[in-house]
Amino acid sequence: MRFLNLPEYTNVMNRQIIRLPDADLFLLYIKTQNYSEETVYNYEEDLKHLDNFLEMENLAFNGLDKARMNQFKVYLVSRERKQPFTGLTAPRKLGASSVNRVLSSLRTYLRYLIDMDKPVPIPPDAIKLIKTDKKHGQVAELSELITLIESPVKFEKDEIIGIRNRAMLEVLLASGMRISELVSLNKNQLDGTGRLFIRGKGKKERFVYLTDRAMHWVDLYLEKRDDTAPALFLPYRGPNAGKSTRRISTNYLQAKIKEYREKLRINVPTSAHSLRHGYATYLAENGASPAAIQILLGHESLDTTTRYVHASDKFAEETHKKFHPAK
Repeated sequence: MRFLNLPEYTNVMNRQIIRLPDADLFLLYIKTQNYSEETVYNYEEDLKHLDNFLEMENLAFNGLDKARMNQFKVYLVSRERKQPFTGLTAPRKLGASSVNRVLSSLRTYLRYLIDMDKPVPIPPDAIKLIKTDKKHGQVAELSELITLIESPVKFEKDEIIGIRNRAMLEVLLASGMRISELVSLNKNQLDGTGRLFIRGKGKKERFVYLTDRAMHWVDLYLEKRDDTAPALFLPYRGPNAGKSTRRISTNYLQAKIKEYREKLRINVPTSAHSLRHGYATYLAENGASPAAIQILLGHESLDTTTRYVHASDKFAEETHKKFHPAK
């Protein structure tokens, strides 16, 4: 019996049932915990990786042990790995972060079974994550980010599109919100003070704040609007144009940021997430406390925030020169 119906996240028809014990009940439980449909689907996909592995090895779930789990890790990064629901050979190996997502999902699944007084073949904590490369966080100089968010009115031929795109980028840098949170905004979330009450990742609610310049461009964009659609930012072309439920797509905005960055010859890779990253980094450099940044970003854990906020090379160099005792 299938409890979930998530066709919007896959083009695969007649998806196979996961044969792991109580898998559907686990996924239903995840759904009732107020996670997004996409997150539930990710859990389902991760469980299917293990299901495919057990089938290939002709192994029962209760036959899992630490040695078999190590084999499963090898399977995840091998060419023999099957795509979760098609059964086709995967086109590429999973990266370390993707492997760890699968392993974390399995830990959660095993803990669920334990909570339900079901037997598990291996303790959740016995599943060790693999080592990942620590990448040095990069963020463009503040002057470059400012030039980027100002560029739409320069590059767009259509005036309202230029104003709209500038307003969106101004809001991203002003508030540090995620791109998914931005495209979900409605006009009625504006209260005229620059404060927005939003629902973010995991449906957690928080306040974010706009700068005066961001408010100016949002107000200017709304003055140009002649419609009653609820969305704060609207598409003017494509299949969604003209519909009352239309929204800007995240892919569109990411593509536009890439286009502006290339035209401006900004060398540091820059995306919507980079604006969020820059927001946090420059707040930290100007003395904002990690605890305050945690609240503004909507992070559940302060550890996430401290890993997320990377000081720029310039700031690190200045700190070294100022505070090193052996000058």
